Amino acid sequence: MRANTADNGQNRPRAGVLTVISLLMIGSAIIRVGLEAGPALAKSTNAEQAGKKPATTETRDVEVLLVELLRREERVKQREDKILEKEKALEIANEAIDTRLATLQEAEESLRATLAVADKAAETDLTQLTDVYQSMKPKDAAALFETMDPTFASGFLSRMPPEAAASILAGLSPDAAYTISVVMAGRNATAPQE
Repeated sequence: MRANTADNGQNRPRAGVLTVISLLMIGSAIIRVGLEAGPALAKSTNAEQAGKKPATTETRDVEVLLVELLRREERVKQREDKILEKEKALEIANEAIDTRLATLQEAEESLRATLAVADKAAETDLTQLTDVYQSMKPKDAAALFETMDPTFASGFLSRMPPEAAASILAGLSPDAAYTISVVMAGRNATAPQE
């Protein structure tokens, strides 16, 4: 976004330079016409004084040229005004984009903070529940783990010290102990080795 703003900044001097060059060219043409019109008018005056007809075709050509130059200057001015309006609209749009981007960044920061609090709370809850299961009698904990989903049960057993986890596994039925052990063993099987 900011790159576009920089590009727009570079285009403004070009437009200004082009306008100045155009105005200089138009001014130069007007001066040249004026310089050529002076002698033509002088000839016309001299011709009238001498009783001759003035050179009206040259005068008409100069007038037509002047009118055309003025029309062209007006068109250039209108284009310049349109370009200035577009630049103002782009500046307003860029400001709106910057404001929205800042709002989105603030919302993202807020969401990250909320997620961090939620993650910490969830971790605290899991640690506390693991401590509760760990402090239970192995026979009572085994009865609970027997009814749990094997993936869920393996998560708690993985967080416990090996002695406490072994005591609970020993109290489980062989099928439940095997299933939970397989889930625990396969939990990090796809993790990179290095």
